[in-house]
Amino acid sequence: MSIPPTLLSTLPSTLSQAGYQRFWHWRGWRIRYWFHPGPGDANVPPMLLLHGFGANLNQWRHNLPALSQVAPVYAIDLLGFGDSEKAATLYGAELWAAQVAEFIQGVIGQPVALVGHSLGALVALTVTHNHADWVKQLALVTLPLEANREDLVAGWLAALSLRIESLVANPLLLRSLFSLIRRPGVLRQVLTSIYTVPDRVDEELVNLFALPPRDRGAARALCYLVRSRTQSSFSPSVKDLVAELTVPTLLLWGDRDRVVPVAQAQGLAALSPLLTTDILPGVGHCLYDEVEADFNRRMLDWLSKY
Repeated sequence: MSIPPTLLSTLPSTLSQAGYQRFWHWRGWRIRYWFHPGPGDANVPPMLLLHGFGANLNQWRHNLPALSQVAPVYAIDLLGFGDSEKAATLYGAELWAAQVAEFIQGVIGQPVALVGHSLGALVALTVTHNHADWVKQLALVTLPLEANREDLVAGWLAALSLRIESLVANPLLLRSLFSLIRRPGVLRQVLTSIYTVPDRVDEELVNLFALPPRDRGAARALCYLVRSRTQSSFSPSVKDLVAELTVPTLLLWGDRDRVVPVAQAQGLAALSPLLTTDILPGVGHCLYDEVEADFNRRMLDWLSKY
């Protein structure tokens, strides 16, 4: 039986006008992705963008149209997020990396320039380590060093996750708590505390985070995500992956990031000669959205270097 997509299937106008949305089935699960074929004479590899924790491909609404003027561009919802299926399974970097690698191989069909934000950066790094032949170059937009709650999500959700773990056995309490955190007003307050550019926290951004939790199975998937992050197998060692890089890698970080503090970037460049670190002043966790023109320019410059 097919599973109907959520309200999130209505793309932001910037994306619906600039590209195409499709659904792909992986291991029996529905996966949403967006793509644009780019200019016909593109001499650069396709780009694939991976979102952060709790977000989805719509987060790139101010980036994908500009990037697709120069290259073929893809973005995908990781399993459990966005309009991809809310699977009842244990999650982790290796599972998402397998999803992304098979998407590159089966849908894109050639090596890519891989871009990941926060959790997406962890996944992108894992993909590159496991499938180096399919990644030509790598861009990481903040990188959580360890697979703990504080590195992957904002403090409010970290505390909430701890509470959820104690409520998993009580569906009624969990449902009430879940209904609270998906309210637009609550999400707006959280996003305002994360963004350094308050004007970016508009209705479209709030809906980007508010709609997926209304999907069937979302509360159950959140339980699995919480449980998964307590497992030692959730992520390989990030420093080990950086030390073993085999492709040119750009690391971007905002110096006002309140979710994954920029102090975590210290020492990473010394682990690999292939890693270039660039700290952006006055910018927070969502730098791709807070200063999208600067971010898009940096991505296009990086894309043309290799």
